[in-house]
Amino acid sequence: MIEKLIAIKDRFEEVGQLIIQPDAMSDMKVYSKLSKEYKDLEKIVNIYNEYQSVIDNIANSKEILKTEKDEEFREMAKLELEELNPRQEELEEELKILLIPKDPDDEKNVIVEIRAGAGGDEAGIFVGDMFRLYERFIDAKGWTKELITTNEASSGGFKEIVFSVEGEDVYGSLKFESGVHRVQRVPVTESQGRVHTSAVSVAVLPEVDEVDFDLNMKDVRKDTYRSSGAGGQHVNKTESAVRLTHIPTNTVVECQDGRSQHKNYAKALQVLRSRLYEQELKKQQDEIAGERKSLVGSGDRSDKIRTYNYPQGRVTDHRIGYSVHNLPTVMDGQIDDFIENLRIAENADKMKGE
Repeated sequence: MIEKLIAIKDRFEEVGQLIIQPDAMSDMKVYSKLSKEYKDLEKIVNIYNEYQSVIDNIANSKEILKTEKDEEFREMAKLELEELNPRQEELEEELKILLIPKDPDDEKNVIVEIRAGAGGDEAGIFVGDMFRLYERFIDAKGWTKELITTNEASSGGFKEIVFSVEGEDVYGSLKFESGVHRVQRVPVTESQGRVHTSAVSVAVLPEVDEVDFDLNMKDVRKDTYRSSGAGGQHVNKTESAVRLTHIPTNTVVECQDGRSQHKNYAKALQVLRSRLYEQELKKQQDEIAGERKSLVGSGDRSDKIRTYNYPQGRVTDHRIGYSVHNLPTVMDGQIDDFIENLRIAENADKMKGE
């Protein structure tokens, strides 16, 4: 571990010099890349510096206990060791976590797809509830979102909502939301007060560009049609809605939220590229899973990951067995506790696999 940390510190100092060179400052891409690397390395170097300081102070205190006859000095050294030894252990754990290789996709923006599953009208209503949950979470983080497409259901709910999110480390946080979210509550339409179970699926896709994924446009068929709202009413009279079909995989993407066909086409292409990238990523993950199945972060949309139980006011994440009894707060977008506990579980899992 120490060798890795020394190499990181050397690189940190090197990047600090590179970033102030005229060549780097005149090229925004190079400057941004170096700035990001400097910021990431700085977190590790600061903790490593404190760790070195603690190790030196422990050695000094032990030396005092060996050589010093004065009882007052010896007592001070003992007290200092009582504080320093636990701090050394804490810093070692922090450094181990920081040295775990990061998923390169964690820093990416995302496309989120929420779709109604089992449960009829109630599932469609819960799609809207989940969208509001994520809206509030995104606003609290200071990220930005943009609707890509919405497909309304006759009940006032939604068959599907797709939107993009931009910000810092967006995928690193939201990736844990991929999977089936189950709701248990009495539907508005239920006259006898019986609790029903419904489900929605959430897919969080890392946003990719042409550099990340080479999409052969000869494999893509483009169709245009008129945007329509609930009940089939035409939103506009021009064919602004776009449907893209990736012929080899039969992957279909629709975008009808914008009034401009050009904008809808750009958004649909973005979603298509991300979905195909995710399919490739899943193949790789499945191969790795043959050797070692990860506890969290697999993003398999068929897995039941969380239950929202309204009668008991409880939310449970089944991957880590973590429950809270503040459902209204969670539905108001406060899911940080879940994300933090899932991140801890993921890091522990990675450390076992090393």
